[in-house]
Formats: sequence, C-alpha cells, structure tokens
Amino acid sequence: MSTSTADRMAAAYFDVIEVLCEVTPKGWYAERGTARAAVTHAGVAALNVAYDTTLEPDLGSLDEMASEVAKQAAPWSIMVRGEGNAEVTELAARHGLLQRSDLPMLACDAGEIVFRADAAQRELVRQVDAAEADLYTETLTKGFEAPEGIFGSLMGGGVLDADRITGYLAEVSGRPVGTGLGMRTAGVVGVFNITVVPSARGRGLGRLVTEAVVRDGIAAGADAAYLQASAMGRPLYESMGFRLVENWTLFEA
Repeated sequence: MSTSTADRMAAAYFDVIEVLCEVTPKGWYAERGTARAAVTHAGVAALNVAYDTTLEPDLGSLDEMASEVAKQAAPWSIMVRGEGNAEVTELAARHGLLQRSDLPMLACDAGEIVFRADAAQRELVRQVDAAEADLYTETLTKGFEAPEGIFGSLMGGGVLDADRITGYLAEVSGRPVGTGLGMRTAGVVGVFNITVVPSARGRGLGRLVTEAVVRDGIAAGADAAYLQASAMGRPLYESMGFRLVENWTLFEA
C-alpha cells in the first residue's frame, strides 16, 4: 500500500486515541505541535502514551508530552511511527523507557477482505453495550491472560454505548470466550481487543470476531480497516487480506 494509505490509517488511529480519552471515565488528552499525550489510567503501558503523529517527531514537544504522561500514569509508553531513530531512543531512555517493541500497522481495503464465516458461525458473535461492560472487561482480561483489574474503568462509563464504538463478545454454549472492538474514524474501521480465552483457542473464534468488526464497520460506511498486529495474530490477519503499511515502535519501562 502507498504512503498516503499509511498516513490515512495513522490519522484514523490517532483519532481513535483521542476519542477513547474523551469517552473513557478517567481519560485525559493533550497536544503540543505534532506531539500528543493520551492517558486512560488502565494498567497497560500502550494505553498511557506520549506519541508524535509524523514520521519526523518533534522531539522537544514529544519530551514535554512524555513528562506529562509520566506524571499521571504508570505504566506508560512513548510511541512513534517508523523504527524509532537514535534520538527517539535516547529520549525514551532519559524517561526510563528502555524496552522497545515493534507495532506492525496492517490495513486492508473493504473490497479485499476475505470473509469465511457462514451464517451459523456469525451467530457466535454478538454486539454488546454498556450494560455488559463488566462482562466484556472480564472476558477481555482473561483473553489477554492479564492480571485482574488491569483495565480498570477503561470500558466503563458508557464507552460501549459511544458513537462510533462497538463492542463484541464471542460465545460458546452461552459462555463468553472472546472479545473485539470496532472504532470508526476518518471513514475507516479500527480493529481492537481481539482476544480469545485460552480454553477456547484454536477454533477460529478470533477470526470470527475480527470478521464481525470489519463487516459491521463496512456496513456503517468504512471503506478500509486497520489494526496493529501481534506476532501471534499477524498470520491470521494476513490470511484475511490485511497487509503491512507501516512499522511503528513502542518504548516502555
């Protein structure tokens, strides 16, 4: 895909971060130049983040935003588009963020998505609203095999009822076993929170949830979808038609 596609997906993702900070109960967001600060107070470094929206970060502003995030939340992180050059690495190190990881940004045009689920399989995934926020958060936590309470109030306060946000649960025999989240900004749909609890993995449920998020996003008017892929999930997403548009870098303690 082209540089313009990468820019468009990046812009959509950054819109998502701002929207999430607006709707989550403890969210906070700030801007300085091309740098941004976003805090959700969840116990996940990537959800309390200082970042720059360009491929050539404004280091002074990014440093200021990093200081603001560090004051408010732990754990926290710095994120940049691209590989993260020596200056960014040094900046992160000054803030005690010595671990770095890749964040592959994948995207796919609506017409290129490969859907495989039949009608019966689609019935295993349903949308959820704020009334089931606790159940959603519990399933999300189990799917990521994360400590209880790590997401805090992230999905509370009506987030799952917010405009442009749709939550999903996958269920087997009435038991929630997987999650997904779709967030629609800039005419595209972002795919987030794709998890399946360990006992239900290997059944194709991650793909079913991802398909549901993308299908509904397209039905709502999106002409493309994007996501950040883990090493484990990337082969699945590529089999659906997603392709790498840009590598990003995350620094954390």
